[in-house]
Amino acid sequence: MKRLKNLAARDQWIEKTLKSLPDGSSLLDVGAGECAYKPHCSHLDYLAQDIAEYDGSGETGLHTGAWDTSKLDFVCDLYDIPEDRQFDAVFCSEVLEHVVDPVRAVEKMARLVKPGGCMIITAPFNSLTHFAPYHYCTGFSQFFYKLHLERLDFNVEELTANGGYFDMMDQELGRFSRTRRQYKAWFREPISFVLIQLARLSARMVAAWDGPRMARNSSELQTFGWFVVGRKAG
Repeated sequence: MKRLKNLAARDQWIEKTLKSLPDGSSLLDVGAGECAYKPHCSHLDYLAQDIAEYDGSGETGLHTGAWDTSKLDFVCDLYDIPEDRQFDAVFCSEVLEHVVDPVRAVEKMARLVKPGGCMIITAPFNSLTHFAPYHYCTGFSQFFYKLHLERLDFNVEELTANGGYFDMMDQELGRFSRTRRQYKAWFREPISFVLIQLARLSARMVAAWDGPRMARNSSELQTFGWFVVGRKAG
């Protein structure tokens, strides 16, 4: 079986969660960017929003190279989304680290959810600099979601960790050589390659003994991010 990695695990969970929403439900995709998950919403009344300022380019941190926001239904700041309509579901994936005030963003999205509706969120637990300069927070813990969703009268129905500490070690060790070259940090490449591969193999082996992918024992210490579903009181 192919080993499930960070992005693949997130995409799989999002697809399952979106496809499980009842036919005809209204969904607002907040910070939708390129609307990557719209194909999973063909059974829904789907609308997409984004501020549409990022274009894929930049010199600091990680960038996509290109970024197409032409599929959006409306362009505005998250905080300026009109509140004349509420939705059965509000979906926000890998966006909270890019807003200037994440707490205010969650409060805004909560107001956009119908009573009995749900909020679906994914965001990194911690993250490298990406989409700069639109990168304001490194990530969010499970306690962030519990605190704010519950005080906003949401019941947290799901809080799933995407991998654990050893999965993160594997991924970041895999970035070592490329990052060393990018920032011109001296290290003997043949030596580094062997050491890094041995360390990655060790991390993968320990990860396999750390419990199921979405329930790693070490996720309380480190994870790629939390997958969250909150249900608004009816």
